Amino acid sequence: MKVCILGDGLTSLTLAKALVNLGIKVDIYSNQIGKKYNRIRTIGVSKSNLEFFNKNIINIEKLSWDVKKIEIYSEILNNERILKFQDNNQKLFSIIRNYQLIALLLSALKKNKLVSFRKKINSNFLNNNNYNLIFNCEHNNLVTKKIFFKKIKKNYNSFAYTTIIKHKKIINNDVAIQTFTKDGPIAFLPVSSTETSIVYSIKGRKKINLKKMINKYNKKYENIKLNQIFNFELKSVNLRSYYYKNILAFGDLLHKLHPLAGQGFNMSIRDISEISKIIKFRLDHGLDLDYSVCSDFEKNNKHKNYLFSNGIDFIHEFFSLENKIENNLFSKSVKFLGKNKITNNIFKNFADKGLVI
Repeated sequence: MKVCILGDGLTSLTLAKALVNLGIKVDIYSNQIGKKYNRIRTIGVSKSNLEFFNKNIINIEKLSWDVKKIEIYSEILNNERILKFQDNNQKLFSIIRNYQLIALLLSALKKNKLVSFRKKINSNFLNNNNYNLIFNCEHNNLVTKKIFFKKIKKNYNSFAYTTIIKHKKIINNDVAIQTFTKDGPIAFLPVSSTETSIVYSIKGRKKINLKKMINKYNKKYENIKLNQIFNFELKSVNLRSYYYKNILAFGDLLHKLHPLAGQGFNMSIRDISEISKIIKFRLDHGLDLDYSVCSDFEKNNKHKNYLFSNGIDFIHEFFSLENKIENNLFSKSVKFLGKNKITNNIFKNFADKGLVI
C-alpha cells in the first residue's frame, strides 16, 4: 500500500506520521522542506486530542504547556467573567509552539524508511499517479484549482493579530483567558512561565496598536515586551465535496474556522483519527485502500465538521451582534447557563471532543 500527501504543513506531517505508524508507505510532495517556519504561532490541543496524539502519532508531552482553567470575559458586561471551565485541577488543553512540533515530526519522518520526500507535483501528476490514495492538504496547487474549488465561504472582514509577549515570571499554567471585546475576541494563552501567546481578532482593521490593546485587557502580566507581530485575514471555508476518485482533500482545505475557539488544528486531529480508523479496518481485513476510503470518510465526518464549523460561527456572530446593538442579553444568558454543571460540561466536552453524534 502506498499513498501520497500534497503539502508539508503541520496537518500534512501529522497525517504522514499517523499513516506510517500503520505501516503504509508515504510520499510527501513539497519543494519547501527545510524552510524556516513561523516561530510565533502556537496551537491549542484539547485533552482528548493530546491523548490521541501521544498514543497514535508521536509523544509531544515535552512540547506541551498544560492549562488547567479557561475563563471567558465580556467587555459589554464591564469585563465580568461569564464562563469558567476546570476539571479538578486537571489539564483542559495544552499550548504547543508550531515550529517545535513541525521539527519533531520532520525529524521522525526523515528517519523512517517508509517515507520519501519529493518535489512539488507537475501538470502530469493526475494522469500518471500510482498511489492507492492521495491526500491533498494544499490550497493553491493544481489539484485544488482543478478539483476542489467549490466551497462555502464567509469573509469576516476581520484580521487576526498574533504575537508572543514576554513578561515577569509567574505561575502561568493555571488559566487561559479570552475576552469578547467590543472589537473582537482577544485570547491570552500561556506558553511558559515567562511567555504568553496572544491572538486578537479585530473587526475591519488592518492596523492596530496591539501593545495598547494587550495592556487594556491584560489581567495579570507585568513588564510586558512584544515579540514579532503577525496578522492574517479571517475567513471560514467548508468544502462542498471532500473527494474525487481516490483523491481526498484534508486539513484546512476541508474546513477553515474563526480562531476564537482555537479549534482549527483540533478538527484536523479528529479527522486524522477518523481516517486512521477507516484505513486500519481495511488493513486488518485484507481490503484494498481505494476511493471507498474517501467515500467513508466524507460520509462519517462531513456533517459533523459542517455543524461544528457553524457552531463556532454562531458564537462569533452572536457576540458581534451583541456589541453592534449594545445589548448584553447574550452574555448574560451564557453566564447563566455556565453556572449550570450539566450545561458547563456540555460546553467543555464540545471544546474537547468536538461534535459527538
